[in-house]
Amino acid sequence: MTRGIYFEFQDGPEVFAALKSEDAPVSSKLIWDALAAPVTMLATHAMFAGPEIMMDLPESARTFDPREVPAENQQVIPSAGDVIWYYQAPNQMAGLTNEVWEIGLFYGNGGRIFGPLGWTPCNIVASVREGLEEFAAACAQIRLSGAKYVTLRRAE
Repeated sequence: MTRGIYFEFQDGPEVFAALKSEDAPVSSKLIWDALAAPVTMLATHAMFAGPEIMMDLPESARTFDPREVPAENQQVIPSAGDVIWYYQAPNQMAGLTNEVWEIGLFYGNGGRIFGPLGWTPCNIVASVREGLEEFAAACAQIRLSGAKYVTLRRAE
């Protein structure tokens, strides 16, 4: 089996995303290492990016220096199923003093990595290759019902 990550809603479906070990070797390995133990995070829906759920990697999984992650396999128009890594330093955006260690999953086409600071290239670290439909429906519900918990765990 290809190395990857399972995304699983607390009350519903899960999906497998294969790591992009050849296209994003450093960032995909860092995310893999960070998930040595499963993590559960609150997933919110993107406001600017379209069909994306966003999760902030918890402190327990912040096992690397995010400023040393190279730009790899970057995109601003991701495909359905793409998983991104994004870091925002404290005070990078006016009024936001906290760090953001984002793992995002684009569950549909038409997404764009665009926010209050404009176009933001992000590393594509993994991709869902099949079974996205049911998971995408649960992701879309976040827009209507609010944030939901998602657990990320390694798959080998």
